[in-house]
Amino acid sequence: MGDFVNLPASSADAPRRVPGHLAIILDGNGRWATKRGKPRSFGHIAGARTLIRALGWFAERGIQHVTVYAFSTENWKRPAREVASLMRLFSTLLRHNLDILVKNKIRLRISGRRGDLPPKIQKAVAEAERITAGFDRQLIVCVSYGGRAEIIDAVNAAVARGEKVTEESFQNLLYVPDVPDPDLVIRTGGEKRTSNFLLWESAYAEYCFIDALWPDFSERDLDDALSDYASRNRRKGGIA
Repeated sequence: MGDFVNLPASSADAPRRVPGHLAIILDGNGRWATKRGKPRSFGHIAGARTLIRALGWFAERGIQHVTVYAFSTENWKRPAREVASLMRLFSTLLRHNLDILVKNKIRLRISGRRGDLPPKIQKAVAEAERITAGFDRQLIVCVSYGGRAEIIDAVNAAVARGEKVTEESFQNLLYVPDVPDPDLVIRTGGEKRTSNFLLWESAYAEYCFIDALWPDFSERDLDDALSDYASRNRRKGGIA
């Protein structure tokens, strides 16, 4: 599926201010394949290769946390054949790229309702998370994830515990509670909506919408987004 080796921690050419946590909605894989007369699964494979390449770009720019929206709770409604293809692709990526994550000291984490996943994938996910648990740089993959589902699951957990909810206590009930909120959310594919992604966590995130379909996402697209982010004044409700 691709490779990247000896990823540097930073790059002299990178923008001076980069997001500590970058989140990406990987949109456009199916449309990319359709435009080429190929089945949608072809686009998902191409999108996976782009993600693997992009991990090197993120590392070179010193981004510590990257969250990608890979498969939503709503995606289970897609045709069974496409869902099965996506699950096989996810399993293949886990098997063939775990050594890359280890070599480059990237911690893999899964965010979402992992109980929805096939048992074999659940087992593979748990093993990959165990093996990479000691690394600081993190890749969070949202699978069977929905922002509303995450909030509902957190509320139900609080109710079960009989807890009075505060912002801090609620944060601790999210799927990956120790991960900082995203600073920048990039969505590819030309669409301009959040699509139920990190609804709680992205309350004060900056957004960047890119026309390129995800398989075509380039290093130049990333740098353009980071340069735009670096130019923004993040007041978060305050005064600059």
